[in-house]
Amino acid sequence: MSEPLPVAIQLANRFRGFLPVVVDVETGGFDCERDALLEISAVVIRMDADGWVHPEPAVSSHVVPFPGANIDPRALEITGIDPTHPFRAALDEKEALDHVFKPVRRAMRANDCQRAILVGHNASFDLNFLNAAIRRTGHKRSPFHLFSCFDTATLGGLAYGQTVLSKAVSAAGFEWNSNEAHSAVYDSEQTARLFCAIVNRWKAMEDAWRANASAAA
Repeated sequence: MSEPLPVAIQLANRFRGFLPVVVDVETGGFDCERDALLEISAVVIRMDADGWVHPEPAVSSHVVPFPGANIDPRALEITGIDPTHPFRAALDEKEALDHVFKPVRRAMRANDCQRAILVGHNASFDLNFLNAAIRRTGHKRSPFHLFSCFDTATLGGLAYGQTVLSKAVSAAGFEWNSNEAHSAVYDSEQTARLFCAIVNRWKAMEDAWRANASAAA
């Protein structure tokens, strides 16, 4: 019987050399080129010795709107963000990206992954805003793949028949607090729980299939 692979190699092999990182952004609108990035949160996904995946603690930052950025008041009504609040402790876009990217790079090295892959609910929205901020700041060392992503709206529809984040999270057996929603930290944490539940559910089915096949052999 062969020895099991180290956890780091298992994770890299599981996602073809990618490190899954859940990202959620809160913004001043829907246009990634014109509307402000106001908050960003990232949750690195780790794997334990038995091959189950789990979310790490979120790393986040409030973000100073870039010069000339548009902020739609209707977006602020949804998120509850006050960009002028004195205790917001917001960072400029490049500083915010550096803050979020640092633990991602550390996890990439630890898990022998070449790139991070963004996991998000309706992931193209978050990826577009992330890429726009990277372009604006001239950031040369983004750890994330430019266009590939995992979308938990699609995965949730497949696994639980639910594409709305709150409903998919509830269907996966977790509580949803609507008062906390539309915070980048809360939404990234809940999306990470959902993603891990789906991946682990697939692993459980694979393990059961292998056990049945072995018993029948």
